[in-house]
Amino acid sequence: MDKFLIKGPCKIKGQVSISGSKNAALPILASTILFDKTVIIENLPRVKDIVTMLKLLKSLGSKIEFFQNKKTVKITKSKKRKILASYSLVKTMRAGILVLGPMIAKFNKSITSLPGGCLIGARPVNYHLNALKKLGMKYEIKKGYIHAFSKGKLRGADIKFSKISVGATENTIIAACLAKGKTILKNCAIEPEIKDLTNFLNSAGANIKWIGKRTVKIIGVDSLKEIKYSVMGDRIETGTFCVAATLSKGDLLIQNFDPKLIQSELNLLKKIGAKINIFKNKIHIKGPKKIKNINNIETKEYPSCLSTDLQAQFMVLLCLASGRSSITENIFENRFMHVAELRRLGAKITIKRNKAIIEGPSEFTGAELMSSDLRASVALVLASIVAKGQSIINRIYHLDRGYEKIENKLRKIGVNIKRLS
Repeated sequence: MDKFLIKGPCKIKGQVSISGSKNAALPILASTILFDKTVIIENLPRVKDIVTMLKLLKSLGSKIEFFQNKKTVKITKSKKRKILASYSLVKTMRAGILVLGPMIAKFNKSITSLPGGCLIGARPVNYHLNALKKLGMKYEIKKGYIHAFSKGKLRGADIKFSKISVGATENTIIAACLAKGKTILKNCAIEPEIKDLTNFLNSAGANIKWIGKRTVKIIGVDSLKEIKYSVMGDRIETGTFCVAATLSKGDLLIQNFDPKLIQSELNLLKKIGAKINIFKNKIHIKGPKKIKNINNIETKEYPSCLSTDLQAQFMVLLCLASGRSSITENIFENRFMHVAELRRLGAKITIKRNKAIIEGPSEFTGAELMSSDLRASVALVLASIVAKGQSIINRIYHLDRGYEKIENKLRKIGVNIKRLS
């Protein structure tokens, strides 16, 4: 099993180009099930979750061809269509559930495994199932599989999500594209990755219109047309590199990303002391000599405050701040799994329910560490970059699910990092 060996402290300097967004590419790939025509998707990140999704599409009957170092994929429909999304493919990836909506919309039946992914909370699929049921899907759960069908085409409906859910919003938007009539979805998630999905579908002939901050109207169409589309840059990778530069008193130019999409996080970094200049698709960030503490940061649904996927990275940063800071996690109930490992490096963090209280500044000293989930893994990498001495990070397969060859990018900007097999 691969691990990282990092010798710190390191200073980040240079420039880095951001890869395509995993969280935007996954629902876009799932939605290709709706198409009879060829779809070409560019700027795919080469990460494990994307490989898994493409294997899943292939198992369902899509023909997959790669170009440009596997960052462009051509997807065509084969005559052999299958309806089983197996546990062996879905178990490592939460986004596997996203094939359910398009399969019901296109083929009126599906057998889809309940999903896996990071162990950061319950993340129930009931929001997906309740919304699809209102469009006309019937289902029962047997032996870990959702056995679903519809009598003919799905039909448009008015649906209000009881809780804002990124996955349920995506699944329902995709399914409603081919449903008869009008669908209104209220209390939707509005992450940039969802807007990228709706841009993709509209470019292919779907009729999707945002009619309020969290309300979307979808008029069903009969079919979608051939399309070539480039996936947006990765918001979480961008935020991670911003934190890395701030942590290490670094000087970094980040390319291939629209800064407006992480404005809340950039504002927090400015409060912490980072000097930031933004340009079209570029961010120039310099870390401060002294990191300032911040109290009462909260993770919330986009666009408010801090993304839950950047919470662990910001916690590392606040460990080096002078004074007490706090972060409240409002999205997932089990997203402080990195805290025990950060304590091994020397962090002083107390957990009270869903709130982390951080006493700084800590002086990190290298240690052997264990990854627990995708974003916790990268937090350990960040902490090891500024720790004195050698750190070993085990179980980095979590990182490979969401970051494209992160060690190569880090090495080019001054990090002493090796992958050990």
